[in-house]
Amino acid sequence: MIDIRPTQDIATCRMLRRKVFIEEQGVSEADEIDDKDDDAIHLLATVDGVPMGSARLLLMGQTGKIGRVCVLPAARGTGLGAALMRAAVQELRRQPGVTQAKLGAQTHALGFYERLGFTAQGPIYDDAGIPHRDMVMGL
Repeated sequence: MIDIRPTQDIATCRMLRRKVFIEEQGVSEADEIDDKDDDAIHLLATVDGVPMGSARLLLMGQTGKIGRVCVLPAARGTGLGAALMRAAVQELRRQPGVTQAKLGAQTHALGFYERLGFTAQGPIYDDAGIPHRDMVMGL
């Protein structure tokens, strides 16, 4: 059973991010770890009680930034990533004054986010050695 909810368990979210971003994708620890975790809303996705994915939401005025979205390889292709994104958007809709969701998508995932209702904007840019493009969605 899939369960996605806000969590205070930042250590588990960081463990998932370490496995996906640092170990799998080769992102440096300096690029992955920042000082924003304490100010964020963290979502933890579990499958049958096992942590399999997470996302981080930062509130910046009217914009909610969805970031650090990760799903372990064993859960990819199961719909967990889409469910995690839908939960992130729903959580942002619950935040007073937030009217837009924004994210920096790895370019290989643009189609995934477009299918969820996000629209690409601006140029492709480098983030931690990986090409990204900003995407937005009105809430």
